Amino acid sequence: MKIAFFDTKPYDKPSFDAFSAEAGMEIKYFETKLTPDTVSLAEGFDAVCVFVNDNVNAEVIDRLCEMGVRAVALRCAGYNNVDVKHAFGKVHVFRVPAYSPYAVAEHAMAMLLTSIRRIHKAYIRTRDFNFSLSGMTGFDLFGKTVGVIGTGKIGRVFIDICRGFGMKVLAYDKYPAQDLDNGDTVRYVSLDELFESSDIISLHCPLTEDTYHLIDAESLAKCKRGVVIINTSRGALVDAEALLSGIKARSVGAACLDVYEEESDFFFEDFSGHILDDDILARLISMPNVIVTSHQAFLTEEALSNIAETTVKNLLDFMRDGGSPNEVCYRCGKEADCGTRGKCF
Repeated sequence: MKIAFFDTKPYDKPSFDAFSAEAGMEIKYFETKLTPDTVSLAEGFDAVCVFVNDNVNAEVIDRLCEMGVRAVALRCAGYNNVDVKHAFGKVHVFRVPAYSPYAVAEHAMAMLLTSIRRIHKAYIRTRDFNFSLSGMTGFDLFGKTVGVIGTGKIGRVFIDICRGFGMKVLAYDKYPAQDLDNGDTVRYVSLDELFESSDIISLHCPLTEDTYHLIDAESLAKCKRGVVIINTSRGALVDAEALLSGIKARSVGAACLDVYEEESDFFFEDFSGHILDDDILARLISMPNVIVTSHQAFLTEEALSNIAETTVKNLLDFMRDGGSPNEVCYRCGKEADCGTRGKCF
């Protein structure tokens, strides 16, 4: 099986080379993203492997079909960059539903601690031999209330970490987990109650029509003054302009962002010698109470190995059985994980 691998970074290759060699797969690595302008590079391949900022829209899917490409293998959990409705009946789409929930959840907590204890400022100060503590006062996490939106694998790991700090958890999920709410330290509540009662809000949900701009001017108006917003999921969950306005108005106390709504134009690339064209992103980064990392929450050795292993297995399952438990399809009028191993075509 020949795989066209798009948006390649140096850290992708070691794990994928190892697992693909064992599986007898041939991978051609392309640094460019998959777009309507670059899809012709997939000519002669059986499948494409893509990441979060590749654009697998209707035009790309049609061209893949014309070239005989049979599968799109996402090396990530989210698939909002794939037109799964248009892909149905044309190409099979596979994802990696869980690679390392610990990697993302731990990164969310690392960003939170860095922000509220001013670690990033202290690091810069002490390198200049400035040991003043002026302006460095933070606050305890113990006893605070954290709102967790999305209680899948990552959300639940983050909840466990928060409980370890002695925090109270308010959770929201369209499909609540049966064994999570204990009626005390962890409770499922409505979104409105979560917004109104949380000192910190962390997002761990997929990007859908329902969750697009979940954090916007209206929801921020319901939040406590000084609320901390954490987003390690998908950029468009947060209306960046509304968040910036909330920070300027001092109603948002801090923001920790590993993702950004327009990140595909910037993240994973070096713009240190250039003027940043995105004024909102530039202003967010300039704020002393905002921490931005460039979609690196997933980036651990364990996660990279798991991503490569699962992606290769998805394609092996497809070659052998015509489908995979990790297939994503559009059926019954909604997006769903395919439980029929591709037989719904």
